[in-house]
Amino acid sequence: MTPVQVYPLEYESGDHYRCLLMSDLHWDNPKCDRERLKKDLDYALREELDIFINGDLFCAMQGRYDGRRSKDDIRDEHNTALYLDALVNTAIEYFTPYAHLIRLVGYGNHETSILKNCETDILGRLVEGLNARGAEIVLGGYGGWVVWSFAAASGSGNGMAYKMKYFHGSGGGGPVTKGAIQFQRMSASISNADCIWQGHVHESMTNIHVVEHLNSKHTQELKEVLHVRTPTYKEEYADGTKGWHIMRGAPAKPLGCYVLDLELKSKKVRARAFPL
Repeated sequence: MTPVQVYPLEYESGDHYRCLLMSDLHWDNPKCDRERLKKDLDYALREELDIFINGDLFCAMQGRYDGRRSKDDIRDEHNTALYLDALVNTAIEYFTPYAHLIRLVGYGNHETSILKNCETDILGRLVEGLNARGAEIVLGGYGGWVVWSFAAASGSGNGMAYKMKYFHGSGGGGPVTKGAIQFQRMSASISNADCIWQGHVHESMTNIHVVEHLNSKHTQELKEVLHVRTPTYKEEYADGTKGWHIMRGAPAKPLGCYVLDLELKSKKVRARAFPL
């Protein structure tokens, strides 16, 4: 498990580096919109974009001793005595065509729950299986850092870094605030991040948080910190008539992922994120 992952890249002024930010796939749940997921993964494949996954790739709630289990929430191929093994093996097959693009996969509360209660690391086993087929995926944590270190291809010009703090998320994410409070809490405790990325509450949001700081020359600067909240691929609302999601009064949730776009200037990185 790697707390800080650094990716060195060369750039020319005006270049763009783009990658896919995904979380909360809940890939094994029948409610996962696999058509939408495949469309987004195929986009990354076509555009040759790096892929980062911030927790809850698995749903994994249908084990024999899981109180949340329901026959409505298990796929036929996973309805076996070796349930967790089936999840890992089928996921390896599904993600193999995209594995060479996946740079990092982090844990979510669904994977850590299995690790705690079933004493098996399904996410680690997935990464190990994909890497055995030639991928070079880093197994991240529930939180951590991704740093892109950019060096000028010409050998002249400024080296630059863009630092992203990722954290799967915590709390329930109220229907009004939609997880915005967690961003403010993290902004108060995380220093020097250019981007803070969370998932978990199945909401879609970007925001620019502006902070004041003094640079190494003791000059006042205003720094933009990009906040990104990636949604989910688990469509639980349907027609709004039944199910646990409806019974607890939860609203319909956005689906999909985000593209992080870093525009590389001679002296700075300009960042934006947009839903795919």
